[in-house]
Amino acid sequence: MEIALEAQGLGKRYGKTWALRDCSLHLPAGRIAALVGPNGAGKSTLLHLAVGLLRPDAGAVRIFGASPYDNPELLPEIGFVAQDTPLYRDFTAAELVDLGGRLNRRWDGALARNRLAQLGIPPNLRIGKLSGGQRAQVALALALAKRPRLLLLDEPVASLDPLARREFLQSLMGSVAESETTVLLSSHLLADLERVCDYLVVLNAARVQLAGSVDDLVAAHRQLVGPRHDGGPIGGVAEVVRASHTDRQSTLLVRTDGPVTDPAWTVREVGLEDVVLAYLADGASQTRHSEWGVPA
Repeated sequence: MEIALEAQGLGKRYGKTWALRDCSLHLPAGRIAALVGPNGAGKSTLLHLAVGLLRPDAGAVRIFGASPYDNPELLPEIGFVAQDTPLYRDFTAAELVDLGGRLNRRWDGALARNRLAQLGIPPNLRIGKLSGGQRAQVALALALAKRPRLLLLDEPVASLDPLARREFLQSLMGSVAESETTVLLSSHLLADLERVCDYLVVLNAARVQLAGSVDDLVAAHRQLVGPRHDGGPIGGVAEVVRASHTDRQSTLLVRTDGPVTDPAWTVREVGLEDVVLAYLADGASQTRHSEWGVPA
């Protein structure tokens, strides 16, 4: 299995504060992965480390097995759209496409121009005159024109309205479906990502809480409702992720390692949102380093 992005004990510190700490994950090539977490969780820091804009204070990160630092041969393999979609506001979209061709030896200008034409974005209007959604689409078109093997997107839809977000994600899906590009899409808007991503990384409190295939993660978790739980073992339960209690009853979100057959417990399936919210709520507790279906 080819690994597009690998981090081992990765950490970045600003002063005395760790923005990212002891981050370990493996992102298999060919996946469309969601990087989910609240604001301040370290998502942007992880992406900036991966693309080589920051250097780690601990650990290491590799892209397709190579370091992103001082490695010009790797740059053509990576596309990156930063959170504020930084574009030259006095340039037109057409001028940016031409500029990209001058700066990148592997450049598909026709792809960018066709995408922008399909989206109805005026080629000769200055970027500063475009809407937020249009600027995001221009930034995506430029990133895709590199024909990258790995595309990193940092909160590209955070400032867009729901319709513009949907159009952006549909546009993204249509583009990567035609290639073998691996995508890591950072966002805290889980509902938008659930429709398009098949891999998940949950980041909270500067650490990876959970990582793996979406289908595997959902299949490995259940909600149990039963008598008040005193913390003892439950057959089929590997870990209690989140618990809430009344005087007589407990509701548990658990990771299973087999069937839960105790008749005292009512077992219910859960959705991706249930799993993610449980790990985010429990982010201050012990970090989970296991990756589902991916060798550590």
